[in-house]
Amino acid sequence: MKFNIQSKLLLQHLQAVSKVVNSKNTLAILDNFLFNLEGDKLIVTGSDQETTLTSAVQVTEAEGNGKFAANVKRMLDLLKELPDLGLSFTINDENLEIDIRHQNGHSHFIGVNGNEFPAKAPAEEEQSVLTLPVAKVVDGLQHTIFAVGTESLRPMMMGVYWDIKPDEIAFVATDTHKLVRYKQTNLSTGLEKSFILPTKPATILASVLEKKDGEVTISFDSKGATFQTEDYTLSCRFINSRYPNYNSVIPQDNQYEVNVDRMTLLSAIKRVSVFSSPGGLVKLQLGTNNLVLTTQNIDFSTSAEERVQCEYDGVDMTIGFNDASIIDVLNNIDSESINIKLLDPSRAGLFLPGEQKENEDLLVLLMPMMI
Repeated sequence: MKFNIQSKLLLQHLQAVSKVVNSKNTLAILDNFLFNLEGDKLIVTGSDQETTLTSAVQVTEAEGNGKFAANVKRMLDLLKELPDLGLSFTINDENLEIDIRHQNGHSHFIGVNGNEFPAKAPAEEEQSVLTLPVAKVVDGLQHTIFAVGTESLRPMMMGVYWDIKPDEIAFVATDTHKLVRYKQTNLSTGLEKSFILPTKPATILASVLEKKDGEVTISFDSKGATFQTEDYTLSCRFINSRYPNYNSVIPQDNQYEVNVDRMTLLSAIKRVSVFSSPGGLVKLQLGTNNLVLTTQNIDFSTSAEERVQCEYDGVDMTIGFNDASIIDVLNNIDSESINIKLLDPSRAGLFLPGEQKENEDLLVLLMPMMI
């Protein structure tokens, strides 16, 4: 087999595919990229058995077809040290010797039989198919991944829940302390399905698609899904568990509303949190059009206080939140102002954009800390 390709183009695709490869694998073959040359198209695959990512890239002056595998680290380390120049690959079909030539030299090493790479299992059920704009998928994942749980005792929370309705999709994530629900309305899915996409493939998918245009086709059954674009295909298994009824925990009677500039509040919380105790409690003391942030660390005799202008005409209230959690929430709401809806210091607070974007509905729930 032979083919030519630009080094930076190949590196770009290998770096994307490498996101799925584990640093340690139970199968040695998974330490490698699988290369499959089909005409003038080179298909590169990486896998950890649970998740598989495939990228297709055009090559020139291709001769022959076939498969071979090459070590992930070796390929990435080589390409990172090369300037953007043309590479000529020659692979001996019999002994899998790989020779990579460029204008200043060449590299030579032995590849691995590509047939050892695990093949994708055929679907056992009828597949549902959904086509969405890439931007919609990226927005849904980026708005929710930060709230995904990490405790293995609650596996159903270790992923992004897709609640698909005929005319909308809700992306949901929770770690029991915070919950985010991001709805995209005015969609025509024609389906009423749901699944839990694990954190790793969700993160990879958002990263790979972030700067892409066009559409992504999602084929899925009860066990897993395949996300396909023009350049990339990601296949993964779902988390096989029942997701909690997220709508039932969202309070409907939080009558006291604070309107405040998001960046002003975020910056102030970051400053006062420098002086907080382990566990990161920041107190929000609310009065008429007035918000005072306070933290303290008794062990080191440190404290901080900042006053922030806001719009508020409810009862005087002091409520505490974990500083890291509230910073996460404010970082992941993209709006100039933010509305915080409260009832009392023991109930969850709701954080919403000051103005929802068209055909979007974003809501974040955050549990308070005991003061």
